[in-house]
Amino acid sequence: MPGAGTRTATTKNEDPVTSSTALTLPRIGWARKYRLRWKRRRLLWRSLRSRHQLTCQKDQTSRIQRGDILAFVTLRNEIIRLPWFFRHYRALGVDHFLIVDNGSDDGSSEYLQDQPDVSVWRTHSSYRGSRFGLDWLTWLQMRYGHRHWCLMVDADELLVYAHCDTRSLHDLTAWLDRRGKIGFGALMLDLYPKGPLGDAAYDPDTDPTNLLCWFDAGPYRAQRQSPMGNLWVQGGARERMFFTQTRQRSPTLNKIPLMRWSRRYAYVNSCHSALPRRLNETYDGPGGDSPSGVLLHTKFLPDVIEKSNTEKQRRQHFHDPDQFGPYYDGIINQPDMWTPHSVRYIGWSQLEQLGLMNGGGWD
Repeated sequence: MPGAGTRTATTKNEDPVTSSTALTLPRIGWARKYRLRWKRRRLLWRSLRSRHQLTCQKDQTSRIQRGDILAFVTLRNEIIRLPWFFRHYRALGVDHFLIVDNGSDDGSSEYLQDQPDVSVWRTHSSYRGSRFGLDWLTWLQMRYGHRHWCLMVDADELLVYAHCDTRSLHDLTAWLDRRGKIGFGALMLDLYPKGPLGDAAYDPDTDPTNLLCWFDAGPYRAQRQSPMGNLWVQGGARERMFFTQTRQRSPTLNKIPLMRWSRRYAYVNSCHSALPRRLNETYDGPGGDSPSGVLLHTKFLPDVIEKSNTEKQRRQHFHDPDQFGPYYDGIINQPDMWTPHSVRYIGWSQLEQLGLMNGGGWD
């Protein structure tokens, strides 16, 4: 796992958070609360129905014990990320992985079948039509995640938090329980190489942060949205590279990936937002006061060029895929994302000192 480090200086124009608007949860009237309650029920109902799209390939759920930490993942063709993904999260203390394989054909399915702590479901149904996998994972959380601390991550996301090199997720969640916290938020931080995308070789058995060792320390901006009160954080490397003319469409970087789950909860948009709306209070963004971590985003490994070509044709990753053709084209053109202002990744303490995550006083 990434170890502790020292602060790397940013330039004077690179504040981690350049703006924050109404970061407290906005108040709403009873009518909106009523509509949100019914929205949550509709989401749970459609997730329940989505179970018919899943075929169980390997069921190890009988091994799940009380107090186990569970990870829920939807993936497709992630064979080069899986070895380190499992190494990372097993080292953090994840006890069982519940994975939906959405039609992989690169060896991911066979690899998952060989893992002793993994249960696998397979589907060829539409990723976009399932709310980008949320319907499937919400059903599995309803069925297996109730009262467990549950982690929802993508295969290209590696969670780091204060003292993650010495303290497990069991330690973290026990501390959160003592503080009465039910969720733990994180900033998704894009990591990238120095040099054209796709040029360097990568060994799947090695830490991807050895290759993707640069990031943007800022700027990031955050605001609360109404009526759900979910945070909206944007900025960083992908906005700088691919959305300079359409900043409002740049990726949402806030997530609440770790939650003490209840079968009455529902994520609304990936794990960017959730219902009931009080769950969204658990993360107040980079520079905020709530305990938080960082999801190291390893999207820009060498396979990103081929995957971008494929996903542009599949049209499964955005509500309006036509608007994001230039984004895929920008990646396919193999740009160099590095600039003299890029910061070299060292470890979790560097991210805390930069204000991108908050240890919350845990020492």
